[in-house]
Amino acid sequence: MTDYPRDMRGYGANPPDPNWPDGARTAVQFVINFEEGGENCVLHGDNASEAFLSEIIGAQPIEGERHMNMESIYEYGSRAGFWRLHRMFTANKVPVTVFAVAMALERNPDAVKAMQDAEWEIASHGYRWIDYQHVDTATERAHLAKAIEIHTRATGERPTGWYLGRCSPNSHRLAAENGGFTYNADCYSDDLPYWNYDFAPPQLMVPYTLDANDMRFATAQGFNSGKQFYRYLKDTFKVLHAEGGRMMSIGLHCRLAGRPGRAAAVAQFLNYLGKQDAVWIATRLDIAEHWRQQHPPQENS
Repeated sequence: MTDYPRDMRGYGANPPDPNWPDGARTAVQFVINFEEGGENCVLHGDNASEAFLSEIIGAQPIEGERHMNMESIYEYGSRAGFWRLHRMFTANKVPVTVFAVAMALERNPDAVKAMQDAEWEIASHGYRWIDYQHVDTATERAHLAKAIEIHTRATGERPTGWYLGRCSPNSHRLAAENGGFTYNADCYSDDLPYWNYDFAPPQLMVPYTLDANDMRFATAQGFNSGKQFYRYLKDTFKVLHAEGGRMMSIGLHCRLAGRPGRAAAVAQFLNYLGKQDAVWIATRLDIAEHWRQQHPPQENS
């Protein structure tokens, strides 16, 4: 192909100096995914039950009926897991970005208030926690608009960050067309933010992670103990910190890392991180705004 639509080169051998604040070598960013109440469920008008990211590894969707165990597992996230993570991060005074599904936000105003009281960034995780791969463009566009409307009503502010997660080939274009996001996190392709010029206006991409992520507790090949998770987070940080000028993302889910045995691993990593020098712990919005100031988009790109 002469017009290949992917960037396989990126920053190459010479990534830019992010010039993190106060001379930090590494920017570290924690995400809590708030999805419970927006997942697949016949109560939400879906054809089948949820089957993704739960304690039931390899679960199959049940067509046309409720899956009571799956619903209960998701309910744990909003009823107990969220509050355990909230207590942990607020006690350690660590800033957090919440990837918040709009339908889930709407169903849990107490959690929204707790996020706001903690001064966490609440980014949009779309209208629904579903797979958009084969959703038609008109529906996906309508869901994007609905996500913004509900998010604004639930929090009092329009979301400035966007992460759909299970996105489609149209998702980046639709987010760019909307034009209202400071950053888009629907990518995993770098250890630093970068500008995407495929659509107008240019989008600042702030990459997320699926490896330093508790979702691997719920996959066939993944973590089976908190010790493994802690070791992986620690090793990831050590390599990035030794390189310098990098960003580390950590992804957490209320129904996964919010379980006691896994929350212990998160607490252990927070304790380790607190003993390291030259670390900037920030929200994704903090990182995006810093990058926009230090590395604005190039007009002719």
